[in-house]
Amino acid sequence: MLDTLLRCVAALVVFLTFPLIIGQTEHKVMAHMQGRLGPMYAGGFHGWAQLVADGVKFAQKEDIVPAGADRRIFQLAPAVSLLPYLFVLLVVPVGPHGFVGQAVDAGIFFVLAVMGVGVIGKLMAGWASANKFSLLGGLRTAAQLMSYELPMVLAAASAAMAAGTLSLTGIVEAFHWWWLPWQAIGAFVFFTAGLAELQRPPFDMPVADSEIIFGAYTEYTGLRFAFFLLSEYAGILVVCALTTVLFLGGWHGPLPDSLGWLWTILKTFALAFVVIWLRVTYPRLREDQLMRFAWTVLVPLALVQLALTGIIKVAISQ
Repeated sequence: MLDTLLRCVAALVVFLTFPLIIGQTEHKVMAHMQGRLGPMYAGGFHGWAQLVADGVKFAQKEDIVPAGADRRIFQLAPAVSLLPYLFVLLVVPVGPHGFVGQAVDAGIFFVLAVMGVGVIGKLMAGWASANKFSLLGGLRTAAQLMSYELPMVLAAASAAMAAGTLSLTGIVEAFHWWWLPWQAIGAFVFFTAGLAELQRPPFDMPVADSEIIFGAYTEYTGLRFAFFLLSEYAGILVVCALTTVLFLGGWHGPLPDSLGWLWTILKTFALAFVVIWLRVTYPRLREDQLMRFAWTVLVPLALVQLALTGIIKVAISQ
């Protein structure tokens, strides 16, 4: 019981701190890349207090529920959007020798199913807000989820096929360095589809501020809006950690096994930097481009990866 409690507390601490670190990093990286002055001055040295200032700002804002909204669904949506990522972190292996919150035999099924619940929170927000822009954002979220869930599942299936197990820990243990070149397509598909499900630029059509104000989040203020932002950064952490575990070898690296957890964290934050870099670099896709990219590019690539994995597995077993 004590061991389980400590593992849950450790996962909760990571969940409460690492997304904030990613958010602070995004402030600084975007400030450097785009020449933004504000995030570099808050608090003095290198704008260290920018995240604190944002937190105080959200806490001071009034919590408003529109008169025509479905009040209970409107209030529950931020929690439904945020909490699933905590459950996913519980089963992501960080290091060898049981360095995981809770090992699950069918870990891939679990994480993909629970991550889908997080998107339902955004659908709830769009439907319950009694706002046509929020409803449009929710419908775009539903269409995007349906389009990008399939290539994401197919890419994850390729990693499971290569390792011969559905366990996330088992996949990392079965990893070999020569997997990197022939699983590269699957890694690209999984990572890209994950960004689309998080609605990160350039896949942020459901929150296109130039078209539908801020999509499903338009009517949210204060801490409820902050929860949606926190769920986005928690989602970045989860997608990057899963990409590291499935395709980059997790804790495998030049460091000894006793420091494998550090190698996993370094890979995860390197991918998080790529996520921020993509936001600064590429413009938003149009809705038709968004759908076309999923069905005509990512799905065929995921199928090619599955076929390649099958061929190599058969060749190795001969």
